[in-house]
Amino acid sequence: VLVMMLMISWQLSLIALAVIPVALVVTGVVGARAQKLFAQQWDATGVVNSEVEEAYTGHSLVTVFGRRDEVAARFEERNETLFRATFGAQFVSSLIMPLMMFVGNLSYVVIAIVGGLRIVSGQLTLGDVQAFIQYSRQFTQPLSQVASMATMLQSGVASAERVFELLDAEEQEPETTVTTAAAGIGEGRVEFEHVRFSYSPDRELIRDLSLVADPGHTVAIVGPTGAGKTTLVNLVMRFYEVDGGRIMIDGIDIRDLTRAQLRERTGMVLQDTWLFKGTLRENIRYGRLDASDEEVEAAAIATHVDDFARQLPDGYDTIVDDDESTLSAGEKQLVTIARAFLARPSLLILDEATSSVDTRTEVLVQQAMNRLREGRTSFVIAHRLSTIRDADLILVMEAGDIVEQGEHEQLLAADGAYARLYRSQFEGAAVDIDAEEELAAQGDVEEAPTTTGPIATG
Repeated sequence: VLVMMLMISWQLSLIALAVIPVALVVTGVVGARAQKLFAQQWDATGVVNSEVEEAYTGHSLVTVFGRRDEVAARFEERNETLFRATFGAQFVSSLIMPLMMFVGNLSYVVIAIVGGLRIVSGQLTLGDVQAFIQYSRQFTQPLSQVASMATMLQSGVASAERVFELLDAEEQEPETTVTTAAAGIGEGRVEFEHVRFSYSPDRELIRDLSLVADPGHTVAIVGPTGAGKTTLVNLVMRFYEVDGGRIMIDGIDIRDLTRAQLRERTGMVLQDTWLFKGTLRENIRYGRLDASDEEVEAAAIATHVDDFARQLPDGYDTIVDDDESTLSAGEKQLVTIARAFLARPSLLILDEATSSVDTRTEVLVQQAMNRLREGRTSFVIAHRLSTIRDADLILVMEAGDIVEQGEHEQLLAADGAYARLYRSQFEGAAVDIDAEEELAAQGDVEEAPTTTGPIATG
């Protein structure tokens, strides 16, 4: 097309070519503005989706506290922000095509005027100018098509930026390529040597921590919130890297192992249970995917899952989900213990594993955990001190430091931080029980005259 235009008139061709830089400027200016507005639109969409998700999952709580009007008003505000962002993005992006048509039509007018003058001067014929205008329309058509695609591209780029924010997030420190050291892991002796760690440079959480967990022993970690209990086990799992010192398993620095090698030998039972949508059997088998049905059921029997699994509508093939009420919180906890039991880890981490279940279920969970801990080095984090009386070593942490360590009876005799924590739990519970009994007794005394009055009168 451009060759034919040049053959008719190179002067008119220059006018037609002048459309290209003008179109690029228009597309660039409008597109840049549209991209910012599309970014605001996607940000607002994320906020609205989050608001809907929170309102849906917390519907019962919202209803109980009578906050439906507040939630609806907040959603209306977020939705209005989304509306304004979407309207602005669509309005600005829709300007590209009209502006491109205006630029194209303006070039046709200029070509017609200049072509008419050249017809008058005899340099071109009317047919030449008519043909040139048709070629010019064909020449500018791809520019209009590219401009129409720019709208979709700007929306896609703005959406992709949110994805790349996640992809470009700082990754964990590169891990070692050593793969032979893992063969040395067997008994599960864990050693902390002068370990230091901080989440921020200006506040060190764990300072010069040293301890030894012998193979097959249970190490219990207690302390107030923020003492560093969970951080300690996260360092063992290499969810974080130590700032100083080292952690060794059977004499091997865990940094000489890949994270996959370390974690395949470690089992973890958390306070917050997680079940994926699938059968109960599949959820237990998640601990070891190559386990047979017999091994899955054996793990279930050992951890008391079999007690309630047989009562489900389809037994082990019953569909369960973390968000559904098919299983109680305690039953979900037992499933996660069965999952860890099936994995056969050499190192076990129990984080607040019984703090969210009732007393009766706690007994079952404790029995299951005792079977799970047999022959394994275990780290137990718990606020209920009744679950760690039989621990081989109890560590009392405060502000990242181990202030006491020893067995249960030793720490009680020392009358230190552990003894104070123990008394605050068990003596407080005893006071509550005595108070309830006293109130009940008073209630019986008050009711007695009402019951015996008519008999005495008679």
